[in-house]
Amino acid sequence: MWWQWPILAVSVVVVSWLAMILLARRLPPGLAKDLATVLPACVTTARRLRRDPRVPRRVRVAVAIAGLWVLSPVDLIPEFLPVIGPLDDIVVVALALRYAAKRVAPEALVEAWPAERRILSRLAPSTIDV
Repeated sequence: MWWQWPILAVSVVVVSWLAMILLARRLPPGLAKDLATVLPACVTTARRLRRDPRVPRRVRVAVAIAGLWVLSPVDLIPEFLPVIGPLDDIVVVALALRYAAKRVAPEALVEAWPAERRILSRLAPSTIDV
């Protein structure tokens, strides 16, 4: 049954994502927890910025492209490599957030960011004050 393999593969990926999310929430405060929360926070911010009427069209397009990059199965660095696997995703999303930070009102970006503000200030230091 050829159709069972894609379902099994998607199920394994979803279960591994859920396990990583649950384990990341149990991390003590510090660098590891910050790194574990960056990508989900960036994805949430991208989704919120796409829907915000204060955000210009160019920024929405840049944020949408960054979101598609994260969701794409094609990566510069394969995801299965520990630690460095999601690095290209984080870099692309961070660049999109910096682009958005230069063109969007700081309060719109802060409202869209679900994690701690100090992490956002590290990603977009020129516009966000802690």
